[in-house]
Amino acid sequence: MDIDIILECDVNPQQAAELAVQAEKLGIRALWTSNYHQNYDCFMSLMPAAAATSKILLGPLAVSPWELHPLKMANSLLTLNETSNGRGMAAISGGGGVLGALGWKIHKDGPVWPIKDEVTQARYPERRVRGVEECIDVLKLARTGKIAYSYDGDIFQITRPFQHDWAKAERGPLIYGCCSGPMMLRMGARCADGIQVSDFTVGMMPGAMKNIQKGLAKRAEPAEDFRIGNFWAWHMKADKAVAMYEAQRELIWRGALVAKMADELREHLDSDEEVQLAIDNWDNFFKAFWTRSGVIDNVPQETVDKLIAGMSSTGDINDIDREIERFRAFADTGLTELSIRLFDDPMDGLKLIGEHVLPKLY
Repeated sequence: MDIDIILECDVNPQQAAELAVQAEKLGIRALWTSNYHQNYDCFMSLMPAAAATSKILLGPLAVSPWELHPLKMANSLLTLNETSNGRGMAAISGGGGVLGALGWKIHKDGPVWPIKDEVTQARYPERRVRGVEECIDVLKLARTGKIAYSYDGDIFQITRPFQHDWAKAERGPLIYGCCSGPMMLRMGARCADGIQVSDFTVGMMPGAMKNIQKGLAKRAEPAEDFRIGNFWAWHMKADKAVAMYEAQRELIWRGALVAKMADELREHLDSDEEVQLAIDNWDNFFKAFWTRSGVIDNVPQETVDKLIAGMSSTGDINDIDREIERFRAFADTGLTELSIRLFDDPMDGLKLIGEHVLPKLY
């Protein structure tokens, strides 16, 4: 299992390049940039890193076709791939915080523009799985360099001929699907070069792998090196108190909590009452992030500690061996890479991984 690094959205392009150089020296497989609505452009911020490195893969995680049309996304992705001599990649998602900032509403099937009446709503079906599939189709078509006279999808259309024959890199770019639900997992395994799940624990991986295998069985051609990654929060610090503050501040964004998924939260908590307490205090978890206080009102510290321990790597150097065992368990489930998300002081976090994790993991 390889190790990837995911950067916070406020890392500037020069810092990203410095981190990419260090990560490449350590043997990190890939560097991902985060993509939010008011921060550095997720493609352009990797250009200095592309010029400063020669081996490490580079790409944004994640980009939605509802924020950037698949054709324009292809332009950006192939430009990154050319600049990096075939080391570009992108993870395509069906939604996220950017869509909320742009005025989309996320419902059970996908995003729709805000509307004023039920008649209008009926004209904008919510089909996230299909939309991500079409985006992957367009990106794969663009990277061939062959001319396409149009693309007539159910969600996205291209009405003029397009041909990316200017892209001369021998490899790539790699195209991932950000897939966590069963239908999305099967679609991603059938269509993409790889999948990124988000905040999956070791216990959640067997169920995901069943859906991935179903999708792989329906590919038009067998996948030679299908990639399966998992976004995983890293809050390991020299000072454990600092680590716990960061983990509590960011806890709202762990997948099971942000989606109020009772079954997944039950894996970490001791009773249905404790699960319901966490869900009922969702706003207080968010307040701890928004105010940057890390203080989660009305939730016992014992409950917070359980969630942190179950859904992230948090602690000091003395706790790293425990996390290495978790990483080995992840590898045993079939992950090809673990994508470690760094937060405050990313260079310190990267060096900690280089000094204390990689030598023991491999």
